[in-house]
Amino acid sequence: MDLIDTHAHLDLPQFKSDLDDVLNRAQAVGVKYIISIGIDIESSRRAVELAQTYPQVFAAVGIHPHDAKNVVEKDWLILEELLAKPKVVALGEIGLDFYKDYSPHHIQENIFRRQLELTFKHSKPVVIHCREAHEQCLSILKGYKRSFTGVAHCFSGSSEVAREYLALGLKLSLGGPITYPNAHRLRELVSSIKLEDLMLETDCPFLAPQARRGQRNEPAYLTYVLSELSRVYKLPGEEIARITTANAQGLFKLKYITGT
Repeated sequence: MDLIDTHAHLDLPQFKSDLDDVLNRAQAVGVKYIISIGIDIESSRRAVELAQTYPQVFAAVGIHPHDAKNVVEKDWLILEELLAKPKVVALGEIGLDFYKDYSPHHIQENIFRRQLELTFKHSKPVVIHCREAHEQCLSILKGYKRSFTGVAHCFSGSSEVAREYLALGLKLSLGGPITYPNAHRLRELVSSIKLEDLMLETDCPFLAPQARRGQRNEPAYLTYVLSELSRVYKLPGEEIARITTANAQGLFKLKYITGT
């Protein structure tokens, strides 16, 4: 049973002292590949370095909405250079976050649009972060009047919002929050979505599943997400793993890159 953690932040300080052990634990439970996600220029560089160091790690590079206000013109040249690196499989995470408001809304929207243009230019899938801004995010995406290749990560919106993302060509990814006791609405929503539209993620070191709440999250804990989805869909974990892994391999072209 092979799993893919489609959204991790392995470059963050929480993994500095024991990353090799973290990766070994992930492999031991069947997590075959991990995509380490950039949130600004420096973390994107680190994600690329990790992908170059570890065969099971791939990278996505991008500028998170929290950091939008800090972008300078030279960052765009660096971002394009990073996008061209081997094992960079997506642009992300990018999007809008009107919950914490670390960057002004209009700047977030401008940076989001400019990065979307790069996904078209470089033919890369997009990894979208959206919190308390689905209306604005969907409006921007629909404005291009085309379908997208990518994923709305750590999805927790309504069924209506889910349908709109799916109609644009995006997949949804699910992490630890699906296991939380109060996540009834999310589980109900997920049960109405085809498995072919879903992928798995941890968003580690954040959002540890319920069984590990209060601890650092890590890719090995993807198995808790898998178990919860097995309960929601009333299907064996092996079937959930087979379909969601195939979804991730197809979206990020991992089979083409690895040959497996």
